[in-house]
Amino acid sequence: MQGQSAIAGIGETTYYKRGQSPKSEFQLAIEAITKAVEDAGLELKDIDGLSSYMESRNDPARLSAALGMKNVAFAAQPWGDGGNGLAASVGIADAAVSAGYAKNIVVFRALAQGQFGRFGQSKPATHVSGNDTFSAVYGMLSPAHNCAIQTTRFMHEYGVTQDSLAEIALTANAHAQLNPRALRYGKPLTREEYHASRWITKPFHIYDCCPENDGAAAIVITSRERARDLKQTPVPILAAAQGLGLRDGASLYNGPGFPTSFNREVGQQIWQRAGITPKDVQVAQFYENFTGPVLMAIAEMGFCEPEEINEFVANGNIQGPDAKLPINTSGGNLAECYMHGFELINEAVRQVRGDSTCQVADVQHSLVVSGPGYRPGSAVLFSKD
Repeated sequence: MQGQSAIAGIGETTYYKRGQSPKSEFQLAIEAITKAVEDAGLELKDIDGLSSYMESRNDPARLSAALGMKNVAFAAQPWGDGGNGLAASVGIADAAVSAGYAKNIVVFRALAQGQFGRFGQSKPATHVSGNDTFSAVYGMLSPAHNCAIQTTRFMHEYGVTQDSLAEIALTANAHAQLNPRALRYGKPLTREEYHASRWITKPFHIYDCCPENDGAAAIVITSRERARDLKQTPVPILAAAQGLGLRDGASLYNGPGFPTSFNREVGQQIWQRAGITPKDVQVAQFYENFTGPVLMAIAEMGFCEPEEINEFVANGNIQGPDAKLPINTSGGNLAECYMHGFELINEAVRQVRGDSTCQVADVQHSLVVSGPGYRPGSAVLFSKD
């Protein structure tokens, strides 16, 4: 599959604070898909496949009817209950196009937390079951709680400092100041403001946590050969990976690899499939629902050892287009918009195209790492054509 398919188009809606979108979630999905198809120079009738993750409301039957798709030859979603499926949904479409199951597949995510409820808020329940039986009764109710427990252990094991968490938040917010699409555009964050901000659940301040937003984003995947005849410069998918180690899915943090971002196997797979190493990557987008799991993911993807993470993210090593490894160059989930991570895919493509608002020079390889802290992990690597 290496490089047989490519991103031919990207699209997104305006990003809104939760509850401020004038459109429904379904309308947002239609808008983002339409823009991605137009960006590719295709027509909606040319689309014959759909891929997403955690999309139970905007299903293929409803979308295909509204879009006027002549034929749905392929539709799929990966396993998982969070942003960990982001890159996996791209990998599935990559496999389908490479195998010839569909010609032009749209991968998308639409989210209207103002319409359907907040991801970060626990919901009332009359009973609990499964893992919640052992956690909800102690007040462990949200993704922030789950990731805080893993982050606290990671910090303890490897001497990771609060300033290293701050580096992720400060980097995202600094890059958002260059990006007019970002919701944090025009709202710079200082280190003093970060440390003075209120706690959500230790070790997370409010700036360690992603916002809750409305919007949609989409891409079009087709074969590399077809993409070369279309409107935009093709961005080939060099490799994709999804993985889970032995008993990493064990409940109640009982896995032998705890704490983990669930990216150890993903990192090994993607470098083997791509035939490159982390040192060959010029820019990366790490899904940050919270800052702590990003630090774990950086280490598990092979960019440094866990004991080296404080030094790796300090002194401007991840901030700005000339950094050692620029990350989250659009502002990411923390500062551009929480579009369940899909804005990271679009930004990774822009970096290869050369039209990012925080453009890194001579990008040959552009990486996206999905939802660290949730399983199974996934990642996708784009390359220059």
